[in-house]
Amino acid sequence: MEKKILFPQIGGLVHGGDYNPDQWLDRPDILEEDVRMMKKAGVNCVTLGVFSWAAYEPEEGNFHFEWMEKIIEKLYQNGIYTILSTPSGARPAWLDGRYIEAMRVDSRGVRDHHGKRHNHCMTSERFREKVAVIDRMLAEHLGTHPGVILYHISNELGGECFCPRCVQKFQMYLAERYEYDIDRLNAEWWTSFWSHHYNTFSEIEPPFENGETSVMGLNMEWKRFTTWNMNNFMQFEIDVLRSVTPDIPVTTNFMGLFGGLDYRKMAPKLDVISWDNYPCYHNDWETFTETMSDTAFNHAVMRSMKRGKPFMMMESTPSLVNWHKVNKLKRPGVHKLSCVQAVACGSDSVQYFQWRKGRGSYEQFHGAVVDHAGTDDSRVFRDVAEAGELLKKLAPVAGTTVSTRAALLFDWDNRWAIWDVKALGQETKKYERTCIGIWQEFMKLGIDMDVVGSDEDLSRYDVVVAPMLYLLQPGTADNLRAFVERGGQLLATYFTGYVDDAQLCYLGGFPGDGLKELFGIVSEEIDSYYPSDRNGIAMKDGSRWEVVDYAEILKVQDAEVLGTYTDDFYQGSAAVTCKSHGKGNAYYVAARTSAGEMRPLFEKMLADAGISVRKLPEGVEYHVRSGEEGSYEFYLNCNTEPVKIAGVNGLDMVTDREVREEMTLPGYGVAVIRQ
Repeated sequence: MEKKILFPQIGGLVHGGDYNPDQWLDRPDILEEDVRMMKKAGVNCVTLGVFSWAAYEPEEGNFHFEWMEKIIEKLYQNGIYTILSTPSGARPAWLDGRYIEAMRVDSRGVRDHHGKRHNHCMTSERFREKVAVIDRMLAEHLGTHPGVILYHISNELGGECFCPRCVQKFQMYLAERYEYDIDRLNAEWWTSFWSHHYNTFSEIEPPFENGETSVMGLNMEWKRFTTWNMNNFMQFEIDVLRSVTPDIPVTTNFMGLFGGLDYRKMAPKLDVISWDNYPCYHNDWETFTETMSDTAFNHAVMRSMKRGKPFMMMESTPSLVNWHKVNKLKRPGVHKLSCVQAVACGSDSVQYFQWRKGRGSYEQFHGAVVDHAGTDDSRVFRDVAEAGELLKKLAPVAGTTVSTRAALLFDWDNRWAIWDVKALGQETKKYERTCIGIWQEFMKLGIDMDVVGSDEDLSRYDVVVAPMLYLLQPGTADNLRAFVERGGQLLATYFTGYVDDAQLCYLGGFPGDGLKELFGIVSEEIDSYYPSDRNGIAMKDGSRWEVVDYAEILKVQDAEVLGTYTDDFYQGSAAVTCKSHGKGNAYYVAARTSAGEMRPLFEKMLADAGISVRKLPEGVEYHVRSGEEGSYEFYLNCNTEPVKIAGVNGLDMVTDREVREEMTLPGYGVAVIRQ
């Protein structure tokens, strides 16, 4: 498997983070000290200029890039490369004062005041003009420097705008999407309900908070449009940069499972996927192991957007954040553990926000490598320096990738539709938690799963799980059918195939679009449970699964019944089924039960697919990265106590020792075994 090295200039893994020298231009002594400490911490790359517009252009047309040129050169001379950001994520006051249309309008039709960040109108022509000017000059003055290896577009893109210009653009978007056929839109949106029929596209407004929010088609198309509009703005910035420096790759920092944008629609425009990782470590609502595995799921979502290529952890905190409900410090050992987890899951970078804490404003107490004391003699600095030394050891891992034969389907459109549908229990839908729980159960078996869309190519996989696939994209049913026919092991759950991509219910029984034939069942009703309700599933193997939240009542056509309900008026009816189709099997689990109880079914699917499991001690993560030079096994102990792990052989790159058959990992310990 060929390596995909992101940055040959660095020759290994990226280590560094956001650096804001424009906050310290009056302190050259601090800027000098920063370079010394970066080298001591093993930093080889920093992100510059994320919010530097006012420093570049303090007044309209009055540009200053010389200060940044000096900093990029100084860093480069000391072996530190630059990720250069466009500054469009936060506008200077002069711009908003002169071009009011640059500021967004909220969902009640009220124009924002100047302030905050990433609150620009994506459609504003004036704002785009100003962005084009600053981006072009940025590329001309700074982008040609050999120390610049990547462009970072804006920052944490998100939000929506309801201004008149965006409303008009939305109407044009709809007209093109529905081929200027308003009758087709009315039919697909079912606007005969409540007499919400439209005569022209110009009558359609976005779902204002104090307006139309009851048409699911409108709500969905507004979310799709917002992604399209943001994507269009992002591409606009990319085009400006490439007109000057076409060979520099681009990225933007995603935010995990952020619900406002469909990141999969944005990923093709980027050369590298990157994201900002801020878990709530050491919280009181889940175990530390669960927090870590939630993070691993997010890494997998990012990794899967460009399969076969490393991604980047663009931001993380070396200590704490300042915006959680409780801003708790990372405990000793957790920093190294979280850094290695990112690499294990496919990241070729460990980067922080931020390098040095600012003295004032909103993020003055957000964690940083260098605290207000300004010294390298701190626990956090030592943790970062330790991570820097370890990442140097792991340099051969750079460019290798995570390759897996299992996938979980997770769709943004489906997610939005489930959020919006007036059905089930409004507080117990938990689509994300359901997906994450199943993914984590596979990880406990030593199986990394990709996280992909239902319309993506499934030919590389042998096991696919599709939880709560309520909305079917065009071609999804054919995709799943072809997967099973060629020998794939497929599992779907309750609430599958209820609506098409316009959110119109399928007629003739669920799941629709031919999936009834694939699974050999028809879902006639779905029962929603109160927390006090109880039911169970009696499996043929003698086990009993507890049912919570939801239970579908099935009519079995030609599937094998593997489990039946134990209680209520549908006692004895089918709850878990399997139908062989072609060379594969299509499983259906009609009720919500814990992923742990489904483990034997997952193990059977993996065995039938010829995939070996790797059972591990509780609280130990296992990941594998591979390249042309071999494989690297990562073991992460998420427990505070030592654990013994059997069946391990190879060179531990962390300790430089050979391991034979068994090793002991200390609490929060890590091992990287080179095969």
